[in-house]
Amino acid sequence: MRYDLDAVAPGIAYKLLAATTIPRPIAWVVTKGKDGINAAPYSFFNVMGSAPPTIALGLMADPARGFKDTATNILETGEFVINLVPERLVQQMNLTAADAPRGVDELALAGLATLPSTHVAPPRIAESPVSYECVALSSVVTGPCQTVVIGRVLAVHIDDRYLLDAARAHIDTPGLDLVARSYGSDYIRTGDTFKLDRPTWADLLASGKAKP
Repeated sequence: MRYDLDAVAPGIAYKLLAATTIPRPIAWVVTKGKDGINAAPYSFFNVMGSAPPTIALGLMADPARGFKDTATNILETGEFVINLVPERLVQQMNLTAADAPRGVDELALAGLATLPSTHVAPPRIAESPVSYECVALSSVVTGPCQTVVIGRVLAVHIDDRYLLDAARAHIDTPGLDLVARSYGSDYIRTGDTFKLDRPTWADLLASGKAKP
């Protein structure tokens, strides 16, 4: 079966992409605008490079209401904080996904405390084990209901309890207990992992799987 995405409804395209591109990390984005603090989770998100440290964030707009507070605040101020989501905070994260009216403080709604950021105005979620302070490098409006923000990460905050070796940036990644999005309303735990060493060309030659 082939789906030509220019020929299907946007909802079908969304289902195809969201149901097959899994797991997707969750960016719990905090912004600050003229109406106050806003927080919302987004799963069209990932790291795009490390020199400079770069992330991409896809922001969908409501067809009737337009861009949500997150997109509006980022486009107006150029600043945002991405917090990662451990399983213990999924209920609070889900509360901040509600279609609340503009100007509602979702962090207060979910009973979440914040800590000040170092380089940007939006605060970070105190209970999140990892937070990225970001500034927007550019944004591309890819359609009437979506924009992609390319951001530079200025600082990474990691709860000290998850640092195995701070100088070498060795992190207790399994201990973070992060969750990711699947399809529909499903989520994925990131604790079920397996190891796969990347082969070298020398190894492939030695094993006979490749020929010089």
